[in-house]
Amino acid sequence: MPELRQDIITGEWVVIATERSKRPESFTARAETGPDDRTNCPFCYGHEAMTPPEIMAYSEEERKPDTPGWKVRVVPNKFPAFSHEGILKEFEYGIYRAMTGIGSHEVIIHSPDHLKDLDQLSTEQIDLVLSVYRERYLALSTVEEYKYILIIVNHGPRAGASLRHPHSQLFAIPMVPHLLEMEISGAERYFREHGKCVYCQMVSFEMKERVRMVAENDRFVVLEPYASQSPFETWIIPKNHLSNFEEITDSDKRALAGILKGILENIADNLGDPPYNYYLHTSPLHQRDLQHYHWHLEILPRLTIRAGFELGSRLIINVTTPESAAEFLRAGYGQGNLR
Repeated sequence: MPELRQDIITGEWVVIATERSKRPESFTARAETGPDDRTNCPFCYGHEAMTPPEIMAYSEEERKPDTPGWKVRVVPNKFPAFSHEGILKEFEYGIYRAMTGIGSHEVIIHSPDHLKDLDQLSTEQIDLVLSVYRERYLALSTVEEYKYILIIVNHGPRAGASLRHPHSQLFAIPMVPHLLEMEISGAERYFREHGKCVYCQMVSFEMKERVRMVAENDRFVVLEPYASQSPFETWIIPKNHLSNFEEITDSDKRALAGILKGILENIADNLGDPPYNYYLHTSPLHQRDLQHYHWHLEILPRLTIRAGFELGSRLIINVTTPESAAEFLRAGYGQGNLR
C-alpha cells in the first residue's frame, strides 16, 4: 500500500510507493533514439492482455473489452503510485504525519500508433483524448476520498516516460498538492485585492502587450508566462473564465485540441523535439465555479537541468527571457504571425 508522508517543516507531501520500483529496467533505460520496442509494448494492438483490465475505451465499432479495435484506451497503471484498495486513514508516527496512499493511477493511451506523439495525431484524435480526460474527471469526482485529479504527459525518457508508446497519466489523490494550494491561494489573494480573476487579467494584459503571446484562436491563448521558470515554459489558458476543466464544452474542447496540436508541433519542429512535461491544473474536486481560479495547461520543455542553487534555494534561474522565447515560437508559426 502506498503511503503519503508530510514534511513537518514545509508541509509538502511525499509519496512513498515501492511498487513503482518494480517497473522493468528496459522500460526506464530506453534511449531517446533506441530500438523499436513494439514487439513487447503493452499499449499496442493485440497486446491488451499485457495491461490490467481496461477501465474504458473509445472505438468506432462495438468490441469486447481488452481487444483490438479501440481508438483511445484507459487502463489502471500496472505499477501505481496510489492504490484504490483499502480505506483512507490519517495517522501519526511520533512527531510526523502520514496517511494511506489511497487514490487512482490510470494510463490514457492516446492511440494505437506506437510512434505518433500528440503533435503528430490528427486534431480529431486529440479531441478524443481530451474527451477521455473529461470523462475520467467526471467519473472520479464522485469518489468522496479524492480531493484532486492531476493529468500529466511525460514526453521522452528524460522527462520521465518509461514507455515509448505515447500516453497520459491520471492521478486521483486524497489531498490537494502543495503547489496547487499555493497557486489557488495566490489567485484568491489577488481576487480579494482587485476583485478580478488573475488569470483573466493575465489573458487580457498579454493580448494587449503581445510580446509574450505565441498563438491564439477564438477560445484560447498560448503564452510564455511573465515569470517563466524554465526556457520555453508555455501555458494554454481559456479566454473565458472557467475554474473546472471537466466543465469544458465540446466546442471549447475542439478548439483546445487544435491549439494544443499547433504548439506541440511548433515545439517539436523548432526546438528539436525536446523532452517535455505537460500537466493540467484545475480546481480541486468538490470545489466548483471558483471566481478566483482558472484552469490551464502548462507545458515545460526539459532544456536545462536544475543545479545546486535552484535545489537549495527553490529560486529558479531561467537563461531565456519569456519575450525572446515567445518571439522564437511565433516565428515558428510562419512570419511571426499569431494564429
